[in-house]
Amino acid sequence: MAGKILIIGACGQIGTELTLKLRNLYGNQNVIASDIKEGSRELMESGPFEPADANDARRVEALLDQYNISQVYLMAAMLSATAEKAPMKAWSLNMDSLFHILNFAKDKKIEKVFWPSSIAVFGPTTPKNDTPQTTIMEPTTVYGISKQTGERWCEYFHNKYGVDVRSLRYPGIISYKTLPGGGTTDYAIEIFHGALKNNGYTSFLAEDTGLPMMYMDDAIKATVDIMEAPSHKIRVRSSYNLSALSFTPKILAEAIQKEMPEFKIAYEPDFRQKIADSWPSSIDDSEARKDWQWKHDFDLESLVNEMLGGVSEQLRAEK
Repeated sequence: MAGKILIIGACGQIGTELTLKLRNLYGNQNVIASDIKEGSRELMESGPFEPADANDARRVEALLDQYNISQVYLMAAMLSATAEKAPMKAWSLNMDSLFHILNFAKDKKIEKVFWPSSIAVFGPTTPKNDTPQTTIMEPTTVYGISKQTGERWCEYFHNKYGVDVRSLRYPGIISYKTLPGGGTTDYAIEIFHGALKNNGYTSFLAEDTGLPMMYMDDAIKATVDIMEAPSHKIRVRSSYNLSALSFTPKILAEAIQKEMPEFKIAYEPDFRQKIADSWPSSIDDSEARKDWQWKHDFDLESLVNEMLGGVSEQLRAEK
């Protein structure tokens, strides 16, 4: 790999684990982490860290030059539930940061760009089951609007200027290593903490709210796979549908109860219910599976076992 990798938003939920994975693959000194705040001890101690605001184009450009960066992973974003509380701030962060990176790539300062999209690009008029790659997209959240807009710009910069930009529509991502960042699918992480701390959890989504989900290791695997695929295999330059599992809070609770029979769940839907209701319940990601051989590893049972084991270990370490 010529040049080095810069991860912007490296201290977030996905960014943290992605940074560690890329350092493991390409060498600690070849992956530069950056964020507005410092991250986990493991991230900070395993390789270079540079404080940077994703919207500060001069600072980002200085890092590109300083480290001879060839690839940028732009992971900084304000997620769905948080963005609804600060719409203009969310729009600015989610869009301006992308324009800076696409323009640097257009000017040949970067060879390859990864930018994450989301199932939030879909809306209430989108087919809910097995949502196809190309379909009606009428998002109703600031986050979804910004991601849909970003997809269009990514494709434009590829078609117009030849920018090698790659993207995935992440479903809900589940991990125990980093705290969730204000998303509508966060219940699927919080539920494990509730189970192990209190033997119970109150879900902010209704019991029958089905949403596409994925264990973090699969999300990281997909991100690495799409970036390592030959350019000619990436036919979709807006963003690929990505899927592994789909389940409801009730189904997840029942899977936990197989391991913890005493676990109880209650339901008190809040403002996030309306967001979840506008999203698909399952995703057709056959394009990704065909084009660059995407394949997930974790099913519901293995996800639950990983989460219970990981969160248990964390709680023991805190004592």
